[in-house]
Amino acid sequence: MKAELGFAQRRPMATAAIAGSRLLSVDALRGTVMVLMALDHVRDFFHSAATSFSPTDLTKTSAVLFLTRWVTHFCLPMFVFTSGMGACFWWQRGNRTKGQLSRFLWTRGLWLIALELTVMQFAYDFNFSSTVMILLLVLWIFGACMIAMALLIYLPLRTLAALSIAVLVLHNCLDPIPAARFGAFQWAWNLLHQPGVFIAGGRPVLVSYTLVPWIAVMASGFCFGRVFTLDAASRQRISLGLGVALTAAFIVIRAVNRYGDPAPWSVQGSPVFTVLSFLNCTKYPASLDFLLMTLGPALMLLAFLDRRTLGASNPLVVFGRVPLFYFVLHFYAIHILVVLASLIRYGPVAWTFVFNPLPSMGGPQQLFPTGFGYRLWVVYAVWIVIVASLYPLCKWFANIKARRNAWWLSYL
Repeated sequence: MKAELGFAQRRPMATAAIAGSRLLSVDALRGTVMVLMALDHVRDFFHSAATSFSPTDLTKTSAVLFLTRWVTHFCLPMFVFTSGMGACFWWQRGNRTKGQLSRFLWTRGLWLIALELTVMQFAYDFNFSSTVMILLLVLWIFGACMIAMALLIYLPLRTLAALSIAVLVLHNCLDPIPAARFGAFQWAWNLLHQPGVFIAGGRPVLVSYTLVPWIAVMASGFCFGRVFTLDAASRQRISLGLGVALTAAFIVIRAVNRYGDPAPWSVQGSPVFTVLSFLNCTKYPASLDFLLMTLGPALMLLAFLDRRTLGASNPLVVFGRVPLFYFVLHFYAIHILVVLASLIRYGPVAWTFVFNPLPSMGGPQQLFPTGFGYRLWVVYAVWIVIVASLYPLCKWFANIKARRNAWWLSYL
């Protein structure tokens, strides 16, 4: 395997990675992320328990609700990792320079942060009020990581890979350090490692995703992108082998229960809930156990998809080719549906609570009526409707991106 990886650093990028048509297996993996992501966000907006407790709270949840949330844990690690791979593909396609790649990364990073602070803030709460909490969520962390990657790509590949692995393995050593220790600079630690709320310009800012460890996930994806310079059999073997190794490492480290996650698992009242406790790894910030648990199976899935014959019209491929377009649209579609459902259920006078961030996203729970939300089967039904309805639009936009080479399309 080391010889193959070393060879990957010397040979040109494989035709499949630099051709006009992108690697369908990577697109399909990203499309899988988008489909699962929609389930989690529909649950946030529609499920009756979303305003009162976390679906991973073993004292209140059910196995089905826990697994509905747990399966979506794979989304962010898979998408951040494949974004790193995508940056590698963009660099190698057309023999671009590192300078060109760096400019693309920092400009795209700024663009994503701008979208987070404008387009997505409105999508979260449909509210222009200057007092509403600012949410730094998915697009924020992608943008921040891309800006950091604009500098990190100048490191030798092996150095970057070693640093990425070191951060992924060791960052939980920082868990005991509280943000309050930094006084007026608490906000910096919130952005770097400890999720939390700070005040900026008189407004509360919620940070859910921190730069550490997500920058290491993106950087490791960038390094792993070189594996796709190899022939199909070799890259599939490496993807599968690494996926199995990461998954096995998760099982061992989690079983030892000494390091890797600030929330140890414990024996519960039933075998099923004991397994759920074992799987209940910390996402904010993403622990070593969380990343091993998600990235391992993701790489195995990538190897599986790489063996499949996927057409350009496959829904997973389509969604994976236009992830930002899908991401923005699906949030607005979900929020519009919950607004309409609330108008019908509560009437034009009492429905205004939906113009606030949801409690599941840091919003004020006291503004939402008791009993707000719907049963889990409704969540799944709405999820299917959302994904199915977005497919024609995403296919239309994917076809536009395939036909045209306009520079601005790479930012969408």
